[in-house]
Amino acid sequence: QVQLVESGGGLVQAGGSLKLACAASGRTFNNYCMGWIRQAPGKEREFVAAVSWSSSTFYGDSVRGRFTISRDNAKNTVYLQMNSLKPEDTAVYYCAATLRCAILMSAENYDYWGQGTQVTVSS
Repeated sequence: QVQLVESGGGLVQAGGSLKLACAASGRTFNNYCMGWIRQAPGKEREFVAAVSWSSSTFYGDSVRGRFTISRDNAKNTVYLQMNSLKPEDTAVYYCAATLRCAILMSAENYDYWGQGTQVTVSS
């Protein structure tokens, strides 16, 4: 089992950048595939990005080229660097983990979730 705690959210102007971090507990972090999923008010959860245990990366169409996911196994942490932010990126961002790494671009595939961190992009 793994516990996840996100940090780094906040308010930023359109065009700006933020870096989210997700700290994981547990000695088996290396085995987990990690993802970021977001949810805006009144909308469905949306897959943002994922990184496999071997550091392969995957991105949703709306963020590809602007966001970068990475992991530091020595620190049990996964990051989401968000550049060129847009107002439509406003959402609660959740860090999630799964051992079922065959399907990473579906929010339903993740078993462990953090509490979420709010990202607000003003126009």
